[in-house]
Amino acid sequence: MYRDRNFERSEPRRAKGGIKSRSKKGAFGESWWAKRWIGALERMRIGSRLNKGRSYARGGQVLSIDIDRGLATARVQGSRKTPYTVTIEVKTLSAEQWDTLAGALSRQAIFAARLLAGEMPHDIEEVFQKAGIPFFPDNARDLHTDCTCPDWSNPCKHIAAVYYLLGEEFDRDPFLMFRLRGIEREALMAKLTPDAPLTESTPAAGARPALPPEELRPDPDVFWGTAAHADAEPAELRTPPVSAALPRQLGAFPFWRAETPLHEMLAPLYREVSEGVLRSVGEGAGEDQEE
Repeated sequence: MYRDRNFERSEPRRAKGGIKSRSKKGAFGESWWAKRWIGALERMRIGSRLNKGRSYARGGQVLSIDIDRGLATARVQGSRKTPYTVTIEVKTLSAEQWDTLAGALSRQAIFAARLLAGEMPHDIEEVFQKAGIPFFPDNARDLHTDCTCPDWSNPCKHIAAVYYLLGEEFDRDPFLMFRLRGIEREALMAKLTPDAPLTESTPAAGARPALPPEELRPDPDVFWGTAAHADAEPAELRTPPVSAALPRQLGAFPFWRAETPLHEMLAPLYREVSEGVLRSVGEGAGEDQEE
């Protein structure tokens, strides 16, 4: 295999708009399942490439990551002009294996409840082990990595960087681990739910019945309901107690590139807009009183 002797000493080109890890120092990953994923990489004993991989992950050298069933593909900016392509292939489980696992998991409602809450149940590994299926992929049998860089080592520092960032994303969304193993969130939760599959005549639990169609009113005031409230006292306007409440509920965005979370970036804008609306309404009220 070709080996570039100067590869280890080369410095990467500065990347713009890359994905930066949330970890600035110390260990990557906060949850036990993310640590287990990263632990598999660190047990491979690839020496200084681990440190380089951490540096790449923290410095934004990873330009993009796409996760699909059994495959994670990434572009990483190295020392050459063209970014390298990293692939991490994970052995997917068959439909029969997922049926076996779902049958065991569905016997305890706590599994589905914790997964819906964004947590990976600690006992889930035991269920996989009893079924003879490893939950975390083993490098020798279930994991294959590759990079287009000239480094002879596999995994190289580019693969390591992607591996670390994947671990952080597993923190945010444990269902990404299941996707790599071959099943989507909706399909897994459907298998864990004992209810019969929905049909067109069977509404979802808690869903409101469909209303009969209503004729559109040509009068705008009637359509928008302003006619009935024309004489009503206007509601009190005030700034919301929490800025950017809706973006906060959306949670962390996958592979967010900025160092500041999105909702923190939007909060000042939300406050400025709210205060601007209050000022404009106040000024309009003052003009009405002068007239």
